[in-house]
Amino acid sequence: MFPSGRRPRDVPAEPSTMYRAFSHNIEVKVTPRFLNDRSSPANNYYFWAYSIEIVNHGAETVQLMTRHWRITDAFGRCQEVRGPGVVGEQPVLEPGRSYQYTSGVPLPTPSGFMVGTYRMVTPAGKHFDVDVPAFSLDSPTIERERTLN
Repeated sequence: MFPSGRRPRDVPAEPSTMYRAFSHNIEVKVTPRFLNDRSSPANNYYFWAYSIEIVNHGAETVQLMTRHWRITDAFGRCQEVRGPGVVGEQPVLEPGRSYQYTSGVPLPTPSGFMVGTYRMVTPAGKHFDVDVPAFSLDSPTIERERTLN
């Protein structure tokens, strides 16, 4: 996941909740992490890293061609992001293989969520969308402010 197996100093060792989706024989697992060192609550700037693993459980090789994200902040403002591949790559996943990457997202609020899709293609040229599960982006401030009744 990280070059030479080292973790950047601002990625905590303890991950938060993992989210999963399974569509078209492709499993997508997401683990978001709040990065305090890259956030500035006084300036309404909150930053998360999210690690994703894509696993091909099918019998056919697939290639991830594009991504589509819907990123929503605590006020319900939605930003859509579309582009080729992920982190500058368009990985090919043979049957039984997986691909992992880590990226990041800033928000102007201490919480929000993301959901998306990956457009995949087979060697025969068949295109299909794979679901990326909705996942929560919560800062530690939000966690402390929650109360149970």
